[in-house]
Amino acid sequence: MSTAVKKSRLRSWGEFRFSVIGHLLASPPKEGELKAELEKISCRDWCNPITGEIRRFSFSTIERWYYLVLKNNQSPVKELNKKLRSDCGQGRSLSEEMKILLKNQYEDHRSWSYKLHADNFLSILRKKGVQETPSYSTVKRYLKSRGLFKERNKTVLNTAGQKQSLYRKDHFEIRGYEVEYVNGLWHLDFHHCSREIMTSKGELIRPLLLCVMDDNSRLICHIQWYTGETAENLVHGFIQAIQKRGLPRALMTDNGSAMTSCEFTSGLTTVDIIHETTLPYSPYQNGKQERVWGQLEGRLMAMCENKKLITLKELNNLTNVWSEFEYNKAVHSEMGVTPLERFLNNQDVARKSPSVEELKNAFRKEVARTIRKPTSTISISGKRYEVPNQYRHLGKILIRYAEWDLTNIHIVNEMTGSSICQIYRESKLQNSNGMRRKIITENNQEIFGEKKDEYAPLLLELLASHASTGLPLAYCPKED
Repeated sequence: MSTAVKKSRLRSWGEFRFSVIGHLLASPPKEGELKAELEKISCRDWCNPITGEIRRFSFSTIERWYYLVLKNNQSPVKELNKKLRSDCGQGRSLSEEMKILLKNQYEDHRSWSYKLHADNFLSILRKKGVQETPSYSTVKRYLKSRGLFKERNKTVLNTAGQKQSLYRKDHFEIRGYEVEYVNGLWHLDFHHCSREIMTSKGELIRPLLLCVMDDNSRLICHIQWYTGETAENLVHGFIQAIQKRGLPRALMTDNGSAMTSCEFTSGLTTVDIIHETTLPYSPYQNGKQERVWGQLEGRLMAMCENKKLITLKELNNLTNVWSEFEYNKAVHSEMGVTPLERFLNNQDVARKSPSVEELKNAFRKEVARTIRKPTSTISISGKRYEVPNQYRHLGKILIRYAEWDLTNIHIVNEMTGSSICQIYRESKLQNSNGMRRKIITENNQEIFGEKKDEYAPLLLELLASHASTGLPLAYCPKED
């Protein structure tokens, strides 16, 4: 029994005892009548406040309660409570050495049940020659009192992220949070569907749901099913959320490959959105997003259970209708209003959404490429692209593009980050016609034009210096 439970039961005993003798304080008996009143009370049946049993209390017991209250009439219930033992909560059955041994065993085997911990602990004590071993209930009570609960079985902690997550859970408290303004923080995550759907090719697959949610209002900004968790699908859905609700100030995601891709992170930086990622193996940090999945599966998917085959388009139609007309318009138990009402009425810190073209151009990655000197081309994803002649003198150029869209590639100014020009795929078939442009310098002089018939300036200077000495050249010419 925990200390908290003990205290609540002791208070029940105090209240019960006060109810037994309380009327003697409200209407004190006249002189010489106290004994008769106490005898009447001792003859009555009372219900035990803990077990519910019917029992009676002796004359001496009730008399003792009465005089205890007379001594401390300001707080009679406190006086009548059962007193805590001086060794309450100390666990007399376990010595300090046993406690350390049990705690170390828990650290090594967090996924063990209490029974397994107790059996192995007793085995260790028997090997040590301990005669009086603690019981299973003692071991279980001690583990619970120290917060050493059973955890789900996990793989061996090999990665730094796993160790960091475990350390944070053990040494820091977990608290709920909420930002102050609408669009101050968005949450984003993918969810694996609980059922299969039919693709246009007749295949059965399990789609993934992208959901973007506002932290302050819990409003679903955008929700859409995709066939995979890719950076292209993520950008496609996130751009729609921005177009619907505006530019947020910050975004929280997990550390998935799509969320940490160069295209997505560069795009967030370009449109000035702070990107916060959760700790590895710590989904509780994005808990508001995780709760949406339970409602989605428990309500929307449950209403589709009799439908044998659903296409991706049908599932997206159903999900968008559910999110806009049920989830966003249902009263939130914690907020007391609907997500839509809170989104519209609270102070909003969003910015105006850029155009679709600007957003598409923003969510691209920047990479450096070396220019091939003879052909003035660069290689992107195994394909050749031509660089304009005015930039052929550069050894390397910075380009911006997305892996899924190789038709929109720009050369970028390294100093300002602005786009200089768009480049296009090299057409070797067109180059086979033999037509070639002349390379023009900055002063519009042809590089391969007619040259002047003269020596270089430095050589002329050396000849003049020697002529000024008046000396003959130091060699003997050989006549032909």
